[in-house]
Amino acid sequence: MDMIERKKYLERLIARKENGLVKVITGIRRCGKSYLLFNIYKSYLKSIGVEDDQIICLALDDDENIQYRNPLELGKYIRSLTTDESKTYYVFLDEIQKVVTIQNPYIQGVEDKIGFVDVVLGLMKHDNIDVYVTGSNSKMLSSDILTEFRGRGDEIRVNPLSFEEFYHAYEGDKRDAWQEYYTYGGLPLVMMKKSHEEKAKYLQSLFDKIYLGDIIERNKILHDKSVLDDILNIISSSVGSLTNAGKIARTFRSERQVNISDETVSRYLEFFVDAFMIYKADRYDVKGRKYIGSPLKYYFSDVGLRNARLNFRQQEENHIMENIIYNELLCREFNVDVGVVEYCYKDEQKKSKRTQLEIDFVANKGSRRYYIQSALTVADEEKRAQEVNSLNRVGDSFKKIVVVKDNIIPWHDENGILYVGIEKFLLNETAMEL
Repeated sequence: MDMIERKKYLERLIARKENGLVKVITGIRRCGKSYLLFNIYKSYLKSIGVEDDQIICLALDDDENIQYRNPLELGKYIRSLTTDESKTYYVFLDEIQKVVTIQNPYIQGVEDKIGFVDVVLGLMKHDNIDVYVTGSNSKMLSSDILTEFRGRGDEIRVNPLSFEEFYHAYEGDKRDAWQEYYTYGGLPLVMMKKSHEEKAKYLQSLFDKIYLGDIIERNKILHDKSVLDDILNIISSSVGSLTNAGKIARTFRSERQVNISDETVSRYLEFFVDAFMIYKADRYDVKGRKYIGSPLKYYFSDVGLRNARLNFRQQEENHIMENIIYNELLCREFNVDVGVVEYCYKDEQKKSKRTQLEIDFVANKGSRRYYIQSALTVADEEKRAQEVNSLNRVGDSFKKIVVVKDNIIPWHDENGILYVGIEKFLLNETAMEL
């Protein structure tokens, strides 16, 4: 398989090159962060004339580099390679969270800690050093760490392969690409596996040996691994459905005869979010212009992981398609919420009733907004009316889109709602503007 270009992320790196900020590259493990830096971006730098000795690559999860998990040793090593002030050096530090926090050995009896943030900020004081770091933990490498970098951090979130990236790298019959993608997802190494058994084994081993192991170690979970497993199974089964910690806790009590608090469930869910395994989508009241606290929805950052978790038993294409659309909107750097439209009506007894209708996604970027519904088909008029009921009640002029599974020619109905097929929507960003 040829190199997958990952053009969007390369363009984002190029745009941030030598901008005076630490480029913080985050995302789930095995989504391609290291490859993006060490191969794709490095190749780009060399193509514009950067010499090998100006590119310093250090994989901190490699046992050969274990001494550089000491922040003082790491800083000393990088500075020893960046002494020529006439050159610009590009420093790539992979899995930076492996660097431990230590006591300052020069100050005794005082609580003074040194970690990788101190090292990176120290390097950034040199105008000829451009630093890029990767990590797989959002608490360490998202809002918290950007704050610690004191305004000098610039986050780039990397996701598993989008359908467009997958499609252009797919070596089989292109007509099979969608089925392959919604079954096995977009983790790059999955594409190298040939059989269902190989793909399934790889995805399932990621859970057992990498993701869950990381969460258990990081959060010091000693006794509740089975609870962690069960919560993950429940979330896997309820993709696209409204839920919350209380509902999950009640499921434990009624189906598993296990007493677990809402707070514990909520904390464990955050562990999955922090590891980039799942995303949390809040509900937004479109007309009231406010967020609704609970319930909400969870989506997997990669649908192949979700399917593997359930041993590929629950292949409801409608929920999987919804998950893929959500991920695609995130890849396009939209802020995405689940929409709610509330309205009043008269029942058969002429009594006033209030109800809520759901819009799958409200996607915002700057001044742009899109209301998006995911539907397997709208061939039946009754089904179509049901899908667009919420969109027709929004009452503003922002774009409204229904994405269907069928490979259709895009069209607009009498209310201006756009209908477009899933493959066209995923393969062409301009399809949202038709």
